[in-house]
Amino acid sequence: MEHALSPATLTELRRPRPYPAVSVLTPTHRREPENAQDPVRLRNVVAEAKKRLEHDPAVTRERRHDVVAQLDQALAEVDLTHAEDGLVIFAAPGEHQVWSLARPVPERVVLSDTFLTRNLVAAQAAERPFWVLSVSSDRVTLWNGGGDRVTEAHTGGFPLTRDRDNFDAERQERIGDLPSAFRDEDTRHFLRDADTALARVLRAQHRPLYVTGETAALSLLDEIGTVTKDATHIPHGGLAHGTPDAVWQAVRPLVAAEDRRNVDTVARRLETARGQKAFAASVDEVWQNARQGRIQLLAVEENYRTTVRSDGEGAGTGHLVPAESGDLDVREDIVDEIVERCLDTGAEVRFVPDGMLGEARGIAGVLRY
Repeated sequence: MEHALSPATLTELRRPRPYPAVSVLTPTHRREPENAQDPVRLRNVVAEAKKRLEHDPAVTRERRHDVVAQLDQALAEVDLTHAEDGLVIFAAPGEHQVWSLARPVPERVVLSDTFLTRNLVAAQAAERPFWVLSVSSDRVTLWNGGGDRVTEAHTGGFPLTRDRDNFDAERQERIGDLPSAFRDEDTRHFLRDADTALARVLRAQHRPLYVTGETAALSLLDEIGTVTKDATHIPHGGLAHGTPDAVWQAVRPLVAAEDRRNVDTVARRLETARGQKAFAASVDEVWQNARQGRIQLLAVEENYRTTVRSDGEGAGTGHLVPAESGDLDVREDIVDEIVERCLDTGAEVRFVPDGMLGEARGIAGVLRY
């Protein structure tokens, strides 16, 4: 199952497909007893997708068989023992993907000529993604961080390794055979190459960066690095060969501290915007401004959800009013729609603790003009 949404992956998911491109969404659960219902709900929503395909006159028999086979393959790949808060299946002629999300999604089946991506985009923003670079003299590992976990990233050429006969720098340093691996010229070149490779990754996916390693490694990166010397350094060796959990435990306190600073910054910016009459609050007011590309900073409480419909006669008209799930033209994931629209128009999106926004009722924005 997929977790990390890169800009390139998002672009690929958004490209038009031969009809039908099927998006299947269902909430999932991490713990008992709630997760006992997940297998049944998943089978039911996939069955609904197949039923929709069967009764859609625009879907040829050949296409239907192809997409049904893709749905079956996707269903076989789902691992509910490691479920998070939401699951998305994409299936189209000749392809399928399964995405696990750390953010709830509404139960839904959509047949279109593109996949429904807004829930993935919102989940990625809510996870506050970051990179961790773990450095040793013979291996540099890149970790993809977000939410409450890190996973090893296989991108940009990472992990970088160098093979040397009988090379065990850490053992040699312990027994005194080697003054310091990080004063070796080959090691300097190796870490400079890692810094260059990381620069390419950051250009494609800019995120906060943490670097772990022995003190000597971090000092060398300060001296020779470009992007790494501006990162948050964590003097903790051994993580280039470590486990994801060990890396997460090393960076967790700093990530939590950075989250607190970000929340304080958001609160100050919202207060300033109030005084400057550049403040939007409530889902309808924020949505109207998001549609016009006026949102500079969007703040959303982490568990804020609301179901709405438009009171206008046509698509994109009128205001959003409260609705019940199952109502005609209901929009159950309007918050995720707003998040995606704001990100597409260059806004910052910040998820904040529940209750922080007070009278703004779960969502607020700082306006550009």
